[in-house]
Amino acid sequence: MSAADFDAYTQGKILYFGNDGHRYGVEEYLPDRRVRWSFLNGRCKDGFWYEDAEHICFVYDDNPEPQCWHFFERGNKLSARFKSDSEATELYEIEGDGEMLCLGPELGV
Repeated sequence: MSAADFDAYTQGKILYFGNDGHRYGVEEYLPDRRVRWSFLNGRCKDGFWYEDAEHICFVYDDNPEPQCWHFFERGNKLSARFKSDSEATELYEIEGDGEMLCLGPELGV
């Protein structure tokens, strides 16, 4: 999937992803290739995406190391295979409630 196709598919959406039959995470696709990701634990991290050859790569505020995925459509849903994973981790779009829960910063005592 090209960057233009990926942007057209995701722009303005909140997509939920599964892996191996389980809910994995949720990502909100914002303007200017910005994103917000959560592992469904209420902790969200902001980042951005860019195209690198046939991959879409994500960089998040808490990790400067790019995470690159090969995105493709399967049955009118988005799927992704992680570039550097010898186990070939694959995520796939699943039904979600359309909301993304991001809790505020944790306060210590």
